[in-house]
Amino acid sequence: MGRADDILARFGQKVRELRQAKGLSQEAFAAECELDRTYMGGIERGERNVALRNIEVIANSLGITLSELFDEV
Repeated sequence: MGRADDILARFGQKVRELRQAKGLSQEAFAAECELDRTYMGGIERGERNVALRNIEVIANSLGITLSELFDEV
C-alpha cells in the first residue's frame, strides 16, 4: 500500500501548505471546515484517507477549486 500512502502524504502536505499560506492555525482551519482538529492533523500527516465530501469542504474553505487542490499532488 506504499503508493496509497504517498498520495495521502502528498495531499496532506498540500493542505498544510495552503492552510499556512492563508495564515490559519490548524485549529482555526479545522473549525472553518467544521472538522475535528485531530482529524485535520491526521490529514496533514498523511494518516487519513479523506472522503470526497471532506475534500470538497477543504477546497471550499481554502477558496480554491478541487482541481487547484490536487494540482501537483
